[in-house]
Amino acid sequence: MFWRLLCKLLRGSGERLAVAILALVSCAMVVSALLNLEFDIERKLTQEFRTLGANLLISPRNGQITSSSPAELMSESEVSAAIQSVKENNVVAAAPFLYIVGSAQNTAAVIAGTNLEALPKLEPAWRIEGQWKPAPAQRTACLVGRNVAQQLKLTVGNALNLTYLRKNRRLNVAGIIDAGGAEDNQVFVGLPEAQYLAGLPGQISFAQLSVSGTTTSISYYAARLASALPAYEVKPIRQITEAEGDLLSRIRLLIVSMIVLISVLTALCVLGTMAALAMERRQDVGLMKALGGSIGQIVTLFMAEVGVLGAAGGFIGAILGWGLSRWMGQRVFGQAISPRWEILPVTTILMVAIALAGALPLRLLGKVKPAIIFREQ
Repeated sequence: MFWRLLCKLLRGSGERLAVAILALVSCAMVVSALLNLEFDIERKLTQEFRTLGANLLISPRNGQITSSSPAELMSESEVSAAIQSVKENNVVAAAPFLYIVGSAQNTAAVIAGTNLEALPKLEPAWRIEGQWKPAPAQRTACLVGRNVAQQLKLTVGNALNLTYLRKNRRLNVAGIIDAGGAEDNQVFVGLPEAQYLAGLPGQISFAQLSVSGTTTSISYYAARLASALPAYEVKPIRQITEAEGDLLSRIRLLIVSMIVLISVLTALCVLGTMAALAMERRQDVGLMKALGGSIGQIVTLFMAEVGVLGAAGGFIGAILGWGLSRWMGQRVFGQAISPRWEILPVTTILMVAIALAGALPLRLLGKVKPAIIFREQ
């Protein structure tokens, strides 16, 4: 009998209930999309920040480092061994650097020795004319900055003579870098070439790493690496890591605020609909009470009706929200956000709670007195 009455109630007020379920579906769709974004925002934001370059620096302790005059040097093998020992899946790239000021074609130039193959992952925002990774036969290849190429009138494939401390090296230009910074004024060569020119075998100025993850995870990895390299200083590049953590916190606060605001507005919409519905059902409640129905049974019946609306609206809206989240991810990050199945029950339960919160006027139906209702007829 209970379920038969419930079905009749759902069919009997179709127009007003349609307004309530439309509000619940809309709310569930937006909430589901925002929750999907919340679960995936950390990974997407981390990917975006990795385009800014390295976010972890290993440098000599108590030494100021510049591209032209490193205060101290470090052991390349020691640093590499420490990075290998502290293994983490979130290390995107790592590269050592040795900077010297020499001459290119008899013109003063900053020469940066590094792992050329690691540069594309370490600095994905850099653009290049030519190729990042020289062919195996081109061991004497180099990459030159845009300004250096313009000044020396170099193109890809040209030969470049580098000189430092009366040592010469003839290299082939494999690519021209457009970094939009100081790197445009530098010549990048393989680390062994720079060490040969400087007469510093096995020595580096510093090392840079690109580590994905939150500010906390990056700091944790830096602490582990610092314990493996007690003679050197390991620290996150503050401008990048702090900006990433701050932006992530702001976005999450915005998502939570939007979910709360939308939920409150939806509850108010359901509240208005149910208030009008309560006035229409006063006669039905009076008849139920006259036939012996208890207040608890009557209120439970109407709450079950609202709960069914909330569950239906939450389920449908969660499914639609997956599509909305994919569209949002494609528009904002250039990649679709993968739907998470755990969002479905969370959204459904939330919509049931919102619907029940908005159904407060129906609880007042328990105070209806049959004699007064029938006297009005």
